[in-house]
Amino acid sequence: MKKRICSFALSAMLIALCLPAHAQQPTKIPKIGFLTGGGHDSARNEAFRQGLRELGYVEGKNVVIEWRAAEIKPGRLAALATELVRLKVDVIVVTGLGDLRAAKEATATIPIVMVVDSDPVRSGFVASLARPGGNITGLSTLAPELSGKRLELLKEIVPKLSRVAAFGTSTSAGNAQELTEVELAAGALGVKLQYVDVLGPKDFETAFRATSKGRADAGLMLVSGAIAGDHRTEIAELAVKSQLPVIYQRQEYVEAGGLMSYGVNRSDLFRRAASYVDKILKGTKPADIPVEQPIKFDFVINLKAAKQIGLTIPQWTLTKADKVIK
Repeated sequence: MKKRICSFALSAMLIALCLPAHAQQPTKIPKIGFLTGGGHDSARNEAFRQGLRELGYVEGKNVVIEWRAAEIKPGRLAALATELVRLKVDVIVVTGLGDLRAAKEATATIPIVMVVDSDPVRSGFVASLARPGGNITGLSTLAPELSGKRLELLKEIVPKLSRVAAFGTSTSAGNAQELTEVELAAGALGVKLQYVDVLGPKDFETAFRATSKGRADAGLMLVSGAIAGDHRTEIAELAVKSQLPVIYQRQEYVEAGGLMSYGVNRSDLFRRAASYVDKILKGTKPADIPVEQPIKFDFVINLKAAKQIGLTIPQWTLTKADKVIK
């Protein structure tokens, strides 16, 4: 009997010792790949981190983020995307069309969260916004009404507006659609368009000279991504030098010296992207997560730039601004 009691006690002790050891086995820390064709953007990255923190993820503690930036060298994107796949990340977040294309070519199985594709359905990345299908989902910047709103704002500050220079990039996937929307809005407002093609950063100076020759009253900056992103100050200075009121899609251009911007709040998009990552890490397939469109927009005015151009911003326009830089 004593032997049985001793044997039972010994077995119970061994089980008790084994249980904590099993419970203390390290859990897998999720790994996120973050791919961009431009440089490291601290505001964008922090917005994404903030979104993760709101959901309980803290970089370096319970989640790892592999940051990869091509630094405006498109040829590096494929290698960086392949590197993230080789690292076996659980999800890849991309910030633009070039990044999305590189990630899609690198993997058909790892979930991809896009943040800034204007029309992912027309681009062929998802089957529909409601049911994306495949391994891609995320947030779209598709908001056709923005073109008309920007032209309306230009007409408010330039009452005799009759000719607008539209700066675009013909090789960009969304350029044709965006230009069509601008043309429709211009027609409704009785404004003529002068299209100016910008294929690279070196083309901006020539483009602004062309607007002067074309006698444009104002400009609409449709160029985006790496071509313009790291040249905001230069673009703003060229606009001032040309005495051309230009409206931009992003407020970063206004903060760099540009006149005004009206567009999607990109920080909000990157913060919301974290919720997609969270759903995917918890087991939801990207094919079943609807693509969302922007819900937050910002209107920013730079009074210093207006003064340099010799322009007076009407009070009713100033009252609509979310931010006024003095």
